[in-house]
Formats: sequence, C-alpha cells, structure tokens
Amino acid sequence: MRLYPESAYLQLEFDKIKNLLASHCGNEYARDKARQLRIHTQKEFIETELKQSHEYSQLVRNGIYFPNDYILNLSNELKLLSIQGAVLSGEQLMQVRKLAESIERIFRWFDNERRIAYEALARVVSGTHYEKAIMAMIDHVLDNDGQVKDSASPELKSIRMNLYRKRIELRRVFEKIVARLNKQGYLAEIEESFMSGRRVLAVFAEQKRTVKGILHGESDSRKTAFVEPEETIELNNEVYELENDERKEVYRILRELTARLSVHASLLTTYHTIVGEYDFIRAKAKLAGDIKGEYPSVTDKAHVHLVQAFHPLLLLYNQKANKPTIPVSITLDDTRRILVISGPNAGGKTVTLKTVGLLQMMVQSGLLVPVHASSQFGIFKQLMIHIGDTQSIEFELSTYSSHLIHMKYFMETANGRTLFFIDELGSGSDPNLGGAFAEVILQELAKKHAFGIVTTHYLNLKIMAGKTPGIINGAMAFDEKNLQPQYKLLIGKPGSSYTFSIAERIGLNKDLINQARNLVAEDQYRLDKLLNRTEQDLRDLEKKERALHVAIKETERLKKEMEQVLNRERHQQQLQLLKEQNRISEERIAYLKDMERKLKQLLIEWRKEEDKSKVIKQMNALLFKKNEQKAVNKMQKKIDSRFAEIGGEIKTGDKVKLKLNHQVGEVLELRGKRAVVKVGLLPMQVDLKDLVVVKEKLNE
Repeated sequence: MRLYPESAYLQLEFDKIKNLLASHCGNEYARDKARQLRIHTQKEFIETELKQSHEYSQLVRNGIYFPNDYILNLSNELKLLSIQGAVLSGEQLMQVRKLAESIERIFRWFDNERRIAYEALARVVSGTHYEKAIMAMIDHVLDNDGQVKDSASPELKSIRMNLYRKRIELRRVFEKIVARLNKQGYLAEIEESFMSGRRVLAVFAEQKRTVKGILHGESDSRKTAFVEPEETIELNNEVYELENDERKEVYRILRELTARLSVHASLLTTYHTIVGEYDFIRAKAKLAGDIKGEYPSVTDKAHVHLVQAFHPLLLLYNQKANKPTIPVSITLDDTRRILVISGPNAGGKTVTLKTVGLLQMMVQSGLLVPVHASSQFGIFKQLMIHIGDTQSIEFELSTYSSHLIHMKYFMETANGRTLFFIDELGSGSDPNLGGAFAEVILQELAKKHAFGIVTTHYLNLKIMAGKTPGIINGAMAFDEKNLQPQYKLLIGKPGSSYTFSIAERIGLNKDLINQARNLVAEDQYRLDKLLNRTEQDLRDLEKKERALHVAIKETERLKKEMEQVLNRERHQQQLQLLKEQNRISEERIAYLKDMERKLKQLLIEWRKEEDKSKVIKQMNALLFKKNEQKAVNKMQKKIDSRFAEIGGEIKTGDKVKLKLNHQVGEVLELRGKRAVVKVGLLPMQVDLKDLVVVKEKLNE
C-alpha cells in the first residue's frame, strides 16, 4: 500500500501497533518482522495472514497447546554452519538440536485432522519436511549437557580413561604429601589450590624454601606461597598432556560433526524461519487478545463496513483507566463513498477518522482488529491523510498553502482504490473562500470515486453533502444540556458546532453572545439552531428506541416463561391422566384375579356337589350382581332417552357412546385404531370398535 505522506503511519499511530506486536515476539526474526510489518494489497496474502492469526487465537482461547516453546535466535550459528571449516561448540550444537526438536514436535502436532482444522497454520510447514538424521547425528556425539560423549570416538575414550587413572594417581600422591606437611605445620588453612591448571600446595611463606618443588606464586597478603611439590611434577605434566590431547580430539569431533550438519544448513535455515513465523503468529494472537481482536471478512474491492469498531490504542488506555470506550459503526460503499463529519470540537471527529484509517492498515497487515465479526473490509491500494497543522518553515509555506499542496496531491493521484482522510478541510483561510475551495476539492475527489472521511465546521460542506450523490453527512452526538460530548457517530444528519450553546454554558456574558449572534446571518443562525434541535430529537428517538427494544425483549422473556408454565401444566395433566389410567387398570386386574379365584372354587364345588342348581345360583350371583345390573340398566335408559345412535364413521368432534359402560363423550383426537374421548373432565383412549356415534335428541 502506498502511503501519503510517508509519515501517515505515524499520524495514524501504526508505529505504536507495531511496537506492541514486537513486544509479544520471542525471537529476533519475529521482532524484525513486526518492526517491518508489511501492508499487503493482494487478497490471498491478507486472507492467509488473518486466518493464521485467527486460528492461533482460537488455540489460545480454547487452551490448546501448540509446540513452539523454544525461543531460538540462531542466525549466527546457521551462518557458521554454511561456512566451510567452521566449528560449532557443544552449546551451539545443542541449540541446533533444540531447533530440530521443535520442528519435530510441530510436525507431530499436525496430524491429519489438525491439518484440516488449522489449514492456514499448517501452510507454514507445507513446503518442507522433517529430517530425523539431524538429531541423530547430534545425539551420537553430545550428551544432554552439550558435552562430547566418551563414545564419540575410540581415541577420545582411550584418552579420557588414561586421564581418569592419572588424576586418581595424582590425587593419592598429593594427599600423602598434604598429610605429611600438615603434621609438620607447613600448610596454610586452605592447604591446596590450582594454579595454571596444576595442583599446588598452599604453604606458609616462611616455609616455601623448605618444601621442595616449583614456586607458582604468592597470595596478595604475601603470607601464603603456592608450591608444586617435586613428587607430583611429572604426574602433573602427564595430566596436562592428556587434557591437551582431549581438547584436540573434542575439537576434531565437533569440526567433523559441524561438517556433516552443514549438508542440512539450508534446511535448518528453513526450520529457523518456520519457528520465527510461528512466534510471529503467536505474537499477533496475543495482540488480538489484548485488543479483543476479531476476524472480519475481506473483499477485493474498495469497501468499508465497520460494525462496533474500537480504536485499539484508545481501548487499551481506557481498559487501564477502567473507562468505557464508545464504538463506531461506518459503511462506505459505491453509493456512499465520502463521509463528512461535523460537530463540536473534542467530540470525537478526529478519533473516528483515525479509527477507520488505523484499522484498515491493521487488516491489510494481517492483524485481527477490535470490531464485530460481521464487519467487512475492502482492499485499498493507497491511503492518504492530512491531519493537523502542516505549516512548513523550511519552504516558507503558511498553514493554508501547505494544506492546498496536500489537497493538490490528493486530487491528482486519487482513484477508486484510494482511502483518504482530511481533518478540518479548508481550514486556515477565510471561511467563505476556504469553504468554497473545500467544496471544489470534495467534488473532485467524489468524481475520482475515492473513498474517504472528512471533518469540517463549514456549513456549505454540510449542505453540499446533503445533496451530492456519493457524499453523506455524519455528526458526533453532543449533550447540549450537560455540555458533554457523547463520542457517538450519527450517520445521515449534519451536526452543529454548538458555538453559542457552549458559550452560554461556560457563563460568557449574554450581551457578548447576543452581539455575536447579530453579526451572524439570520439564515445561518436559524440553520445552526435547526441542526441543534434535529440532533437532540435524534438522541431522544434513540433513547425511546432503546427503551422499546428493552420492552420487546422483556415481552419475549415473559412469553417464553408463560410457554414453559403451560408446558409444565400440560405435562402435569398428562401425568395425572396416566396415573388414573394405571389405577383403573390395577383395579381391573385385582377384580379379575379375585374373580378367577372364586370361579376356581365354584368349579371345585361343582364337581363335589350333587345338587348342581345350588352352584348355578352361586355362579349367577357372582357373575350378575343384581344391583350392578340395575344400575347399568338405569344408566342405559337415561342415555337412550337423551341420545340416539346414528352410527357411521367416527370423526374428531363427534359425540360417541361407549358400548361397555353406556357413557357418552366427545372425540378429541383419532390415533389409528383408537380414539381419545373426553368423558366428563377425564380424557381416555378407547378402541374404535367399542364406540358408536350418537346424536342428541331434540325435546319434543
């Protein structure tokens, strides 16, 4: 993206965003990339960067571990690795091993499912492979502390074995000498020490000539002399030679290992880049967490659709100060390309302008931004900004002259992929003349199909925006009663500067205010008054709309609660019905069991009794109880007197008679071969074959 002027990223405070991003980076590669953050203009690059940031943010939010723990800065080591004859130390080689280990863990992390789920993150390693021979070569030579193993070569193993033996022999001889001289009282408190890698005795200075050997030096106080006894000189020489042989062999082994690893120098450099890339992506995810960044959609055209967008730096500042931040929502498209924002000073016009510009730069840099996820960003090829006093002393230009030079560049270079921002268009000159030029500039930018935001106090620009296609008005809300800015953008209406209202509220002399009013044209004063009233009416309407929205939500909540109550009531009714049906079924079962027992008893008596008539009477009394028979006959007569059987197909709503107990009810529902019949207050399920349609008789 082309920026005009070159300091545009400073004016929009993009440099502060880059510094915040760099502070989250662990290695130098990622920090360099953060400091030199590129603003892309190709959709595929922007989409990839945003998706990578979003996928890592999802990992962080869901507490999923990603294996990029090591913070590695191996640029120097990898350069040495590619130089013939270079030797890496054990510590440096262990760093290279950590790099290989980190890559191995990353490759293992990306199983088949994760490669699909985190496709953008997997793309970082898609062009390379993991080489297990790198770690194997290092592990063969070095231990976990980076020391060359005894098994690295037969020569080294032999040298170290001899060295071990000589040191034991030296220690035994030395201990005998120390014991002997201690008895004679020649040794100081420390008894022994090392000088130039050789084991020496700490002898009182007055006894230094008594002990035979080589004098290596004296203490600062001159009270102690360091003497190598003659009995250990030869052993010390042998130990020194073996240590020198060990150093040479270790150096040879490390040089050989470095040479073998140099074959993979380019692959290791790729690994280092991959680790740096993941560190950079992690930094972007952390920054997104700080500023509540979301993943908006991106379209390959000039377009701005911000929903609940926050200025990230203002958001961070207010979070620390425990203050609320007011979001802004703006849409610029083919029919509304330029927004003219008016309103009082310190009302948030410039902050709104900077918010849109900074977020656009961040998105095209692949950073998640503090907006609602439904926001949509277009792609712009150039961004131009003019904010504040740009007076040039060097070129002897006044504020307005400098302003016009910038506007000249805007008009000459703007096109359909330009996003521009102008703070206080036309300021610095005579209001009438400056306003006229501002109108011409705005018309020219509109002809070039450029997108942008302009702030102004000029009345003619507000009028122009209201009647020019492609240009719309906007105003920053202001509480005239309390003289407080609301920092909220209202689209579609121009705003007043509240000049006289502010003067009245701060207690300026009313005579002076009236004098000023008299100097202003009546039409202009009336228009400013109308703007004041319109803006306040809009705010009142918004309050009523919010109250209505709350009332609707409360109604919906009560409706859901009522539905839940009704559902519970229906459920209770169904449970009661089932309980009643179960009770009736249990009574029937008990009756049938009792009847079965009595019939079995009658059968036994039938076989025993000679007078069969007695048993028949008992059976008749059991099966046909006279009282019940009378009750049934009485109910049947009563039903027959009120209803007549008409038969036919049974339908929902019909009156039907139950054949078994001669009761009449209404059909509520048909369920296959059964019907739900309401008899009195109780609904029950009855087979269709046990029902007959009836019709109520008319009174004659």
